[in-house]
Amino acid sequence: MSSSSEPLNPLAIAKLLGPSNPKLDHLVRFLNSVRGTDKVLMFIQYWSKVVVWWLQRRGRVSGAATRILNLSSPVSDFRILLRYYGLLPMVQYMNYLEYHPPSSRLALTIERIQNWCNIIYYPLEHIYWLGAHQVLPISEQKTNKIGMWSCRFWAAYVVLEYGRLAEQYRLLRQRETNLLKRIKAGDIATEEDPEVEMATIKTERQSIVVNTCINSGYLPLTVHWSLEKSSFPDVLVGVCGGFASIFQIYAAWKAEA
Repeated sequence: MSSSSEPLNPLAIAKLLGPSNPKLDHLVRFLNSVRGTDKVLMFIQYWSKVVVWWLQRRGRVSGAATRILNLSSPVSDFRILLRYYGLLPMVQYMNYLEYHPPSSRLALTIERIQNWCNIIYYPLEHIYWLGAHQVLPISEQKTNKIGMWSCRFWAAYVVLEYGRLAEQYRLLRQRETNLLKRIKAGDIATEEDPEVEMATIKTERQSIVVNTCINSGYLPLTVHWSLEKSSFPDVLVGVCGGFASIFQIYAAWKAEA
């Protein structure tokens, strides 16, 4: 009798996944990465605000909304803790950028300024969190001021990102136009593969669209948190952050493929 006809042992139910499961492997890689974990938590953090608003709007203020709020707060704290060593990869990228600069001088300048915005943003956010949790002896007023300034540098980064994406798109269009002209003229080197190059251009264009969507979700949040007094409702914080989280998860998932 073949092994396939043997009854399945309930203790071996994982066998149903098969000898190889690429989707499961992909999911494990995604969740094992700091980026993947952060983006899933980001999704929970922001969409929970929308769910709480919906429950309260329907008059269900009791248990469910309170429990969701009780989950959202530690999730937010954990995401900040995940960023506590964010300066190290930032310094690493700053070093990489100087030795592998983009083809455009404008793009290089924008990225340099963005990096310095982050170099200031990260420590301010860390000090804010430590002050808010009374780890550092900082008054509430000063803690809120530090948090506001950290968000202002984040807002500067987000605004600059539109410029970087616009320049990236301009260079991409230029590459695409030049490639199409060379294909039409038959001016293609033997080692070149125009189909591969066009596929690369298509992938980069998709990346620009995704990053523009992410940035557009972040922009109203950074402006809101940069102001001393803002009337931006919490439900819209959830919608904007949740919108960005969807594209962040997509980008992180593709990166771990």
